[in-house]
Amino acid sequence: MPHVYVTGHKNPDTDTIASAIGYAEFKNLVDAENEYAPARLGKVNPQTAWALKTSGAGEPKLLEHIMLRVKDVMARDVAVAHKNDPLRNVGLTMAGRNISQLPIVDDDGSLVGLITERNLARMYVRESRGASSFRESPVSVGAMLEVLEGDLLVGEDRESEGQLWVISMGVDSMGQSMTRGDVVVVGDRPEAQRRAIEIGAGVLVVSNGVRPEDEILKMAGERGTTVVLSPLDSYVTSRLIQLSVPCWEVMSENPLTVHPDDLITDITEQVMEVHYRAAIAVDGNLVPIGVVTRTNLLNPKPRRVLLVDHAEVGQSVKGVEGAEVVEILDHHHVGDIETASPIPATFDPVGSTATLIVERFKTAGLRPEEPTAKMLLAAILSDTVILNSPTTTDRDREVVKALEDFLDLDAEAFGREMFEASSDVSDLSGEEIVGRDAKEYGTSSGARVSVSQIETVGPGLLERKDELVAALEDLRGKNGYVFSALMVTDITQGGTQLLCTGDCSSVHQAFDSRPQNGVIELPGVMSRKKQVAPALLAIL
Repeated sequence: MPHVYVTGHKNPDTDTIASAIGYAEFKNLVDAENEYAPARLGKVNPQTAWALKTSGAGEPKLLEHIMLRVKDVMARDVAVAHKNDPLRNVGLTMAGRNISQLPIVDDDGSLVGLITERNLARMYVRESRGASSFRESPVSVGAMLEVLEGDLLVGEDRESEGQLWVISMGVDSMGQSMTRGDVVVVGDRPEAQRRAIEIGAGVLVVSNGVRPEDEILKMAGERGTTVVLSPLDSYVTSRLIQLSVPCWEVMSENPLTVHPDDLITDITEQVMEVHYRAAIAVDGNLVPIGVVTRTNLLNPKPRRVLLVDHAEVGQSVKGVEGAEVVEILDHHHVGDIETASPIPATFDPVGSTATLIVERFKTAGLRPEEPTAKMLLAAILSDTVILNSPTTTDRDREVVKALEDFLDLDAEAFGREMFEASSDVSDLSGEEIVGRDAKEYGTSSGARVSVSQIETVGPGLLERKDELVAALEDLRGKNGYVFSALMVTDITQGGTQLLCTGDCSSVHQAFDSRPQNGVIELPGVMSRKKQVAPALLAIL
C-alpha cells in the first residue's frame, strides 16, 4: 500500500506532534488507498512528553530524512540459487524471470556470489573449442540426472573430472582420444557403448531414451561405469551436461552489496560502475532481501510526505525538495515549499493546527480515539496558551469545548497542569533551552534568522540570561543567522521578555524598543506566530 509520512516541523512542539498523530489517524479513516504514518523530526520537548504520557498516545517514529533509500526502489521478490545447484537451474531461473543476474547463497542463506549473463557467456566461449573438461569444475551424476530429467540405470552418484565426449566417430578410433573417467554421450550404438566401457568411461550417457541391452548394462556394472539414460538427443544431452556443473564454479565472488537503508544518492555511482549494473540488498546476516538495478535508479518514484503545522523548507524534513508533498495543513503564513503539481493546501488562521484536524473529524462525522483527542486538546491549549494568546479564535474555543465534553475533563485545569509540568527547565542547559523550539525564517534577500520560544511560569529563567545569550550566539554562529532571538514567555503574566544576539537592529525597529539590561520587554506579547514573526519579517 502506498505510504505517506505525516510530519510537522523540526524542533517539534506539542501542536506539531499532536497534528501528525491526529491527521494520520483521520486520513487513514477517510483514504483507504494510502497508509499514513505519523513522524517527528526531532526529540520531543518536556511538554510534549508529558502530553504523550498523560494521553497514552504513541510517540511518532523519528524521520531523519525523506530521501530515497535502497528499500524504496529495490525489487523485493529476489530469486536466489544455492551454490551447489546445477548451472542449468540458474539459467532457467534467469530466463523465466527475465533477469540478467542471480544471487548465489550458502547453506545458511547468506550471499556468497553472483552469476550474470556475462558469466554464462564466458563459459560458452571458453568451451567453444576442443572437448569440454570437468577437471576444474567436477560434475556429479546427480546433477546430470536433474538437468537431463534422466534415469540412473547402473551405478551410483559420483563426480566426474574427465572430459565430455559425444561419439560420432568410428568404434576403432574411440580409444585414441578418450581416457578413463571421461563422460561419454552415445546414441543407440551397442558397439560404441561397449567400447566406451572397455576404455573405462566414468559415466556413459545413452541418448534418445533408448535403453541399452542388458549385456551392456551388466558389463558396465562389472567395470564400474555409471550408466545414465537421457530422453534427449545427443547434442542437447551434451549441452545440458555442460550445465550440470555447480554454479559456485562459475559465479563471481564479492558482488556489490548495499543495505536497505542506504541512500540512493550514495550507491548510484557504484551500481553504474559494475558491469552487471546491479547491487544486492542484504540484511545484517548477509541474506539477500532485494536487488537494485540501473532500471530501478532511473526516475524512481519519490517518497511521499504530508506536511502539518509548517510550510517552509528550512523547517521541514531533510530532502523535502525531492519528495512528493501530497498535502499541507497549516495555521501559519504561506511558506516556500514548492510542488510539481497542484495539491490540497490549507493555511487557516486559527490558534492551532490541531483545531483544523478536530474540525475535519467533525465534518466527516468521525471521532478521534481518546488518546488522540487528548493530544489534540493539549496541542490547542499549548499553542493558544490556554486560550489566552491573541492567536486564539472562536473556532479554537469551540473545539476545546467539544473535546472537553468528549473527554469529560476540565480543559483549563488540564492546560495549567501541562504548563506547570513542563515549565521547570532548571535541569536543561542553555543550548537545550534555546534549541528545543527554535524556528528558522528566511527573507526575500536569502538571509536567515531564528526565533526560539520557551513558556515559563514566573520570571526566574532570566537569572540565567548570560548563559542563554551565549547559547543564542552559538546557535547563530553555527547556522549563519543574521540574528537569533529567544522569547521567554510568562504565561501567568501574559508577556514576553526577548533576548537577541547578532544584528538585532531589525528587532529593535519592529518593536520600537531598546533592550534594558540586555532584555527587550514585550508586554502582552504571547504569540511568536502572530505577534513576533510577522513583525520581524515585515522589517526584514
